Amino acid sequence: MVSGEEGRETKPIDDREGGVEATQRSIKILRSLKEDGPASLTEIADRLGYSKSTVHRHLSTLAEEGYIAEGDGGYRVGLLFLDYGIHVQNEHKLYRIAKPKVDDLANELDEKVWIMAEENGYGIFLYHAAGKETVETYTRDGYRAHLHAFAGGKAVLAFMDDAAIDRILDRRGLPAETPGTITDRDALYEEIEAIRERGVAFNRQESVRGVNAVAAPIMDSTDKPIGSLTVAGPANRLKGSYLEHELPEMLLGVANEIEVNLTYD
Repeated sequence: MVSGEEGRETKPIDDREGGVEATQRSIKILRSLKEDGPASLTEIADRLGYSKSTVHRHLSTLAEEGYIAEGDGGYRVGLLFLDYGIHVQNEHKLYRIAKPKVDDLANELDEKVWIMAEENGYGIFLYHAAGKETVETYTRDGYRAHLHAFAGGKAVLAFMDDAAIDRILDRRGLPAETPGTITDRDALYEEIEAIRERGVAFNRQESVRGVNAVAAPIMDSTDKPIGSLTVAGPANRLKGSYLEHELPEMLLGVANEIEVNLTYD
């Protein structure tokens, strides 16, 4: 029997690949289908540099369990993930408590309002509501973001201790989303100090060109940041006193209501 990446392999996955390695390959296949779109077996193998036999074994297992599906465009992420996503969202306490406040604020402001949670050094967009005049961007419910590039993420970072911030930056880096993204650690710490003083974080076209945002942190009962509340909109509308004074005052009030409800829920 010939074994290895380039030969014919007939044993079960875990006999050929370590369990961790096999899991990582399945995850990379899923990530490729999500980020790069549906693809054939050959296209997936070419994308990832795996042999067709290796990819076929993983695809067969993932399809059997419902995590991928095959159609005219090739393999794609399966609808089973929709069930997982809805379950995770509904089970998250911040989502359940904050959702009515997000809806009310979006209706009142006629802007896009987001609730973000921190997890594993990333910001996860848990939920959003949008007014009639909002613009569409690449962010969406479930989007995983680098904290330093978004108002909501900076609001979370600023109220962590410096050691926790450094651990996140060491692990996740400071990649640029736009030319305005802060990519220098010293500059980010200067911004963090300003956020700590004023209580809110701003994003001036740092994550999306033409879009400004302001965010307030949401703290737990031990005064640790668990998420943030953000209002975002076109830079020509979110500017001046409205961006720097009116919206922050409103956000801090709503964030405080969410914190109280989280504590006594």
